[in-house]
Amino acid sequence: MLTQWTESRSCKWYADQPFLFGANFIPSTAVNQLEMWQAETFAAVTIRRELQYANRIGMNVMRVYLHNLDWPYNAEAFVQRIKTYLNIAAESKIKTLFVLFDDCWHPSPQLGPQPMPVPNSHNSGWVQSPGTYLVNDEGSWPPLLAYLENILHVFGQDDRIIAWDL
Repeated sequence: MLTQWTESRSCKWYADQPFLFGANFIPSTAVNQLEMWQAETFAAVTIRRELQYANRIGMNVMRVYLHNLDWPYNAEAFVQRIKTYLNIAAESKIKTLFVLFDDCWHPSPQLGPQPMPVPNSHNSGWVQSPGTYLVNDEGSWPPLLAYLENILHVFGQDDRIIAWDL
């Protein structure tokens, strides 16, 4: 019964959407998602320009990766940067699919300056979120849960977000 309800509800939701055309998004000024969201390197001007480019070619959705490392140090400012991004995306008529955790590429992310890109190397600076050392430390799970719950509490019903990748 629940499966039928879920399938019919999700089919209706999907049918109500426009044709979704988009990409993974990270501003050209960032080598990874950590650099995108850190206060020192958050590039609203670049994000605005590049989402406007995306809109001009017909894109209407972007998959955007968050990173948990900056959140514990100033959750309020981190949330404000997400709001800024969402406002910019909405100006360009672009919905967002946020990815909260990602286990691809470099397993030991660190705050601060990020590595320079390696030429001709796909995702050379991309880092895992939360990173192997936190995943393997059960003591780190409660703060990761708090991060997840906080982000979903603040943005869970935000209509600028089309979906979540958890």
